[in-house]
Order: sequence, then structure tokens, then C-alpha cells
Amino acid sequence: MQQDVPSTRPYLIRALHEWCTDNGFSPYLAVQVGASVQVPAEYVKNGEIVLNVSFDATSGLRMGNDFIEFKARFGGVAREIMVPVDHVIAIYARENGQGMAFPPPAATTTAPTTAAVTQPPQAGPGGGSGAAAGTLRPVGAGASSPSDGDGTDPPPVPPRPDGRPQLKRVK
Repeated sequence: MQQDVPSTRPYLIRALHEWCTDNGFSPYLAVQVGASVQVPAEYVKNGEIVLNVSFDATSGLRMGNDFIEFKARFGGVAREIMVPVDHVIAIYARENGQGMAFPPPAATTTAPTTAAVTQPPQAGPGGGSGAAAGTLRPVGAGASSPSDGDGTDPPPVPPRPDGRPQLKRVK
């Protein structure tokens, strides 16, 4: 009988985060929201949220084997974010779309209710800014509306026919 082998997902997420950072890219996480995901509900769209997890956009970033935790600003308000690693469905560089997609968590619904999203208490000063929502549609750092800080939005990436996200290389 084979012992349970730990998931490679947290290791791959950390590796791609480091690759993005080392190359001057902004790492973005696409997250499928469920009851165990702590994110601002007002930024969740179609049961997903995209988060900017660059060091400039976060404070106290901890990428563990079970959870990714940090503080980020959404609309100028610092919020505590906690994402179970198995709810991360993609990590990619905002600038070029290079990254990796993962299968969605096994036992989640396709469209969680607002009650399933935890409204975290308003935290003290946090660094950087968060990202926003949509199906792999990143939102820029520091913006309180769904647009990049430089005024340009990257094109949205349509989901694959089977409903899973896909990454699109933008040149």
C-alpha cells in the first residue's frame, strides 16, 4: 500500500511566485471561492477571484503547504486574505500570462453564495493592494475599481469548454 504523497500544488505555486518575482513580473492567483476562502465578497465574480500576490501588493505574505495568507488593500481598505492552497486554480504572470493552471477543488459548488465568502474584519495597516475578481481577469495594484493602475486592462481569458480556466499568452 502506497502512503499518501503530499500535493505538489503548494510547491509549484511557490516556485512560480519566485519565478515571477525574480523576473520582475506580477504574480496573480486565480482562486475558486468556497466556504473556506477568506476574501472580500464584493470582488468575487462567477465564484472566482483573481489576486495580485506580488510583494508590492501584499503585506505579511505566507505561502504554506495548506494556506496562502496575507494582507492586501481593496479599495484602499486593508483586508486579511486566506486561501486554501487547493482552491488555487492558476498562478500566472500578469505581464505575459505565463504560468500554470490546476484542477479545481473536488467538492465545491460552481457559484457559492455570498454567505460562503467570509467578510474579514477591517485590519490595521497592510501593505500594497489586492486584486479583483473575474474569470482570470486580473485587476491592477492599488485600483479601487476593476482596472490596472496604468489604465489598461489585459484582455479577459475565456474559460475552456469544460469550464476550467486557461491561460493565454499575451505578447
